[in-house]
Amino acid sequence: MSPLRWEVLGLAFVLALPVLALGWRGDLTLDDVVNRLPWCLAAAWGAVALLTAVARPRTTPSTPEPGVRDEPLTPSDPEPTPAP
Repeated sequence: MSPLRWEVLGLAFVLALPVLALGWRGDLTLDDVVNRLPWCLAAAWGAVALLTAVARPRTTPSTPEPGVRDEPLTPSDPEPTPAP
């Protein structure tokens, strides 16, 4: 997943708002603000990756082909014939 997707950039902007506000107010220097902004992008990328992985539906096993058995053969069962 690219860190420059729209949902990642949007969340990074939301996470960067407090950092930008602290810089605007004067509590953080410009160097501190610039050093913390990439961490906002990294946190947004991690959060979106985690939510994407959790929200992805589970895949179910595909239906078996005709003539393919799921259970093992017992000695009384005839040998299976291969599908054409």
